[in-house]
Amino acid sequence: MPYEPPTHTVERSIRATTGAKIVAGVDEVGRGAWAGPVTVCAAITGLRRPPAGLTDSKLITPKRRTELAAVLEGWVTAYALGDASPEEIDELGMTAALRLAAVRALEALPVRPDAVILDGKHDYLGLPWQVRTVIKGDQSCIAVSAASVIAKVRRDAMMAQLAGVQGQYAGFGFADNAGYPSPVHKAALEELGPTPYHRLSWSYLDALPQWRHLKKTRLSAEAAALESGGQLGFDF
Repeated sequence: MPYEPPTHTVERSIRATTGAKIVAGVDEVGRGAWAGPVTVCAAITGLRRPPAGLTDSKLITPKRRTELAAVLEGWVTAYALGDASPEEIDELGMTAALRLAAVRALEALPVRPDAVILDGKHDYLGLPWQVRTVIKGDQSCIAVSAASVIAKVRRDAMMAQLAGVQGQYAGFGFADNAGYPSPVHKAALEELGPTPYHRLSWSYLDALPQWRHLKKTRLSAEAAALESGGQLGFDF
């Protein structure tokens, strides 16, 4: 399906209206997974023309995504990644875990951005960061698209490695599903139970009576309710 290539329109607008000189694009991957971390990439691109074919990582084939990520890592002015672990997700809830991962990525950049373009409609970063949220920013904004591709390729590779850890997690299909729900993943959970890489506060355990005793309950019921809508997503 044809798509419009991303542009620097939002970044130019931020520069013109706020005086910001360094603008980072931020995107996450792993929000809807049952296993593995949530990973955030922060990328600074300047206003240069991007590599051909750049768009939201979900619109690119895995092979092309890997090739493009290798190009982007040398093309961007700077990038950094931050993770929040399954344990941190269980303890904090997804919104706070996303902020933790994003702050880790932003603080790992060699320079501090004056402003951040955040994919989506919710500002999970907040002060002191100057944030512009953009719905489908991973399709429309060059810096966010770059962050999207790098984050997706890095996290997918991380999850594929888990499948090869002494072969003990091979049955979960992490190399193919990256920790997201899939028939293979669900069947392995029913038979073997969750691994140390699974999020144990999530509602998928409610459907597994033999493993339900492992479920963790967050201190804040309100936070758990807010997160429950994002636990059944498929975007691998």
